[in-house]
Amino acid sequence: MQIHKGRGAVSGQASTRFNLPRREADGDWLDASREVDGEPAPLRTQVSELSPRTILSFNKSPDVPFDRSINAYNGCEHGCIYCFARPTHAYHDLSPGLDFETRLFVKPQAARLLRETLAKPGYRPAPIAMGTNTDPYQPIEARYRITRQILELCLEVRHPVTITTKSDRVLHDLDLLAELARHNLTHVAISVTSMDPALSRLLEPRAAAPAKRLAALGKLAAAGVPTHVSIAPVIPAITDHHIEEILGAAAAQGIRSASWIIVRLPHEVAPLFREWLQTHFPDRAGKVMATIQAMRAGRDNDPAFFSRFRLDGVWAQVFRQRFAITMRRLGFGKPQVALDCSQFRPPSRDGQLALF
Repeated sequence: MQIHKGRGAVSGQASTRFNLPRREADGDWLDASREVDGEPAPLRTQVSELSPRTILSFNKSPDVPFDRSINAYNGCEHGCIYCFARPTHAYHDLSPGLDFETRLFVKPQAARLLRETLAKPGYRPAPIAMGTNTDPYQPIEARYRITRQILELCLEVRHPVTITTKSDRVLHDLDLLAELARHNLTHVAISVTSMDPALSRLLEPRAAAPAKRLAALGKLAAAGVPTHVSIAPVIPAITDHHIEEILGAAAAQGIRSASWIIVRLPHEVAPLFREWLQTHFPDRAGKVMATIQAMRAGRDNDPAFFSRFRLDGVWAQVFRQRFAITMRRLGFGKPQVALDCSQFRPPSRDGQLALF
């Protein structure tokens, strides 16, 4: 199996749910071609622009703490092998594997579309979640600055917004986030999965190193931004031994809010993850999957509301106890308080605030 440097997925597996065409390289020809042509060129990131009609997505999921979100990017160059958003690339007739992290889609008009939605007479504010699907601070944000444009609009109209990211690029918008926080309009969660940079390069090859994420947590907190460390996902026998160390490092940065989620493997993520395990950790691949299945009634994944986030069995109890004990020892408190929706003032479609 070929390992693509700087990429998380080992292959470009196509989805079997939509009967997309599959290709398999002939082994003999692959070996011969390498002798003649050398190793294949590195995979380059391709970006295409989309023109959606709307940008704010609403959901009625009873077990998530938000009802609306913005995903300005489809696909994610961070390449996290465990990303539960990978299956969404099948809707583009692309692979949830390597295509998900190399063939990206961007929505340049996101801020304009959001302004139009917020200006509608019947709109009622509630926190907008960013980073719930793909990372709003993945590398192409440096070029497009869509996340910054959305934050600027939220500050202008005093609309609450939350951020979840694996990147210290969030600090590029510290000025906006600090001002939003001053009005109780934002909080930021940074996900840290391990303390080992070598392991992180395998799990999430183009995300920020663990030390950079922890430093970003500290800088956000020092600027007065309500900040949360998310240990997500926890992968048994791969990253779970880092739980206590991550919480300790976050506490040293002044963070007192934390959560954890066990790895979820919906649809095409499960075979991609198994392939990754066999490539990088063949000695414990069976143990990892057996432990995951022991917490999910013998299955790789549980898609049902509520139970998808609620684990069963001895291993689940062990993880819960470890997390709770460490939280108490380090003085972690309750999650962030509710954001303020009462300050919202609708914009007009031409960019000017509505007059009252």
